[in-house]
Amino acid sequence: MDSIFHEKQEGSLCAQHCLNNLLQGEYFTPVDLSSIAHQLDEEERMRMAEGGMASEEYRTFLQVREQSIYERLWQVISNALRVWGLEIILFNSREYQSLMINPINEKAFICNYKEHWFTIRKLGQQWFNLNSLLTGPELISDTYLALFLAQLQQEGYSIFVIRGNLPECEAEQILGFMRVQQQQRPRLIGEEAQMTLAQTEMGVGVEDEVVDEDEELRRALALSRQDIDVEDEEADLRRAIQLSMQGKGFPSSFGKTTSKEALQEHKSNQEAP
Repeated sequence: MDSIFHEKQEGSLCAQHCLNNLLQGEYFTPVDLSSIAHQLDEEERMRMAEGGMASEEYRTFLQVREQSIYERLWQVISNALRVWGLEIILFNSREYQSLMINPINEKAFICNYKEHWFTIRKLGQQWFNLNSLLTGPELISDTYLALFLAQLQQEGYSIFVIRGNLPECEAEQILGFMRVQQQQRPRLIGEEAQMTLAQTEMGVGVEDEVVDEDEELRRALALSRQDIDVEDEEADLRRAIQLSMQGKGFPSSFGKTTSKEALQEHKSNQEAP
């Protein structure tokens, strides 16, 4: 898992994270994507201005340009990937669905819902959810991939298939020779932060856990010492009974004191001149 490049969410840079997680490297920065967006705006503005800056089409373009910035992010992503010879195809389009291609035979998908974009990519022989909102890559089995895509569609996501040769990466080389297992699924970054906050507010932390373990150890040792004292007392009682049976007598205080006290008194009498 360590070889997989995974950018976590920072601000509203999900388009950047989506692209970089797809390409498995720091290929794009906010400045790069802003430059692409500006270039697209200028190209469209020039096309609209061909009919005259006073035309209805041009005025409409100026009014909706700011309103459609998030809806046009797919154009920015599409143009960014075109540099690498990659193509975006709408997954649920009639043209693509007519091909009847099994999703596991693809290389990658880009998913979008409202303002959020994230990548699902195949590395080696396994699929991974590289959503920047997760604390790390999430392994997706081949049998679950189609169900996962269907679930995303039901939730309103638009899914795009990525076609073309993705750039080489370390994870692809390593996972091409081995398969990984994931013991614990990554959490959403928000959930992780909430858990940390809750633990802090409750005063639960690593130090507290160590204190609890030390307290439990002390209790265990105390119980152990009690058991030893009980065992010693029982042993003394057995020895006292044995001495009594041998006819050596036992002090008159027997029965009024504990067996340990009686034995000590008996020893003192034996040692007295």
